[in-house]
Amino acid sequence: MTTTTQRLLDLAAAAPASRDEDLVLLLREASELYQQGFADLRDTAAARFAGLSRGELVAAATAAGMPCDVSQDRDELIVLLALAEWEMTPAALAYTEMAEDAARRGVCLIPEE
Repeated sequence: MTTTTQRLLDLAAAAPASRDEDLVLLLREASELYQQGFADLRDTAAARFAGLSRGELVAAATAAGMPCDVSQDRDELIVLLALAEWEMTPAALAYTEMAEDAARRGVCLIPEE
C-alpha cells in the first residue's frame, strides 16, 4: 500500500515530464492527497496538544513562526501548529514544488476568469 507521502513524491517526480491536461490531473490528485495528509496531521496534532491551555498554544504557535493572537480559539491555534509542522514534511514540500513548477508553466487548478 502506497502512503500519502510516497504517492505525492511519485506525482511530483512525474510532473516535469507531463503537459497540459495530464499535468492538471496530476495536480488534482496531488492536491487531494495534500489536503488529506494535512487533515491527518491536524487530527494527530489535536490529540497531541489536547492538554495545553490556549496561552500555551499561542506560545507554541508563535515559537513555530505562525502569526496568531490570544483571540483565536483552540481549533484555530491547533490548525496553525499543524500547518507549521505539515509545511515541512516531504509530502508538502514535494506538492509545493510541483504546484510552483506547474504555475511557471502556466498550469493551475484555479480556472482563470
